[in-house]
Amino acid sequence: MQIPRTEQRNPESMGLYQMSSEEMARLVIRANEDAVHAVLDASEAIARAVDAVAASIETGGHLIYVGAGTSGRLGIIDASECPPTFGVDYDLFRGVIAGGKEAVFRATENAEDSD
Repeated sequence: MQIPRTEQRNPESMGLYQMSSEEMARLVIRANEDAVHAVLDASEAIARAVDAVAASIETGGHLIYVGAGTSGRLGIIDASECPPTFGVDYDLFRGVIAGGKEAVFRATENAEDSD
């Protein structure tokens, strides 16, 4: 089974412990540039998703962020900021994280693979 690219180690970071702080910073910045380009390449699909969510909300639906680890925590943070930022009901956006509330504050390894 091949490990997804997002779960693989960045080959450029293999000598991380021998790099200067500036070299490490440049490595992280280059990786972030790659991420930005990947998101730009997906802009059409992202726009379709936004339109689908907006249509659902207009007919009484809501948005549920579901994730594990950092992505789950970020979804919870984003969902919790929508009401004060946009003046929407607290139930309109929800966050769910693998491992439950405990996983918000403490890493819960492999929770995304647990029943």
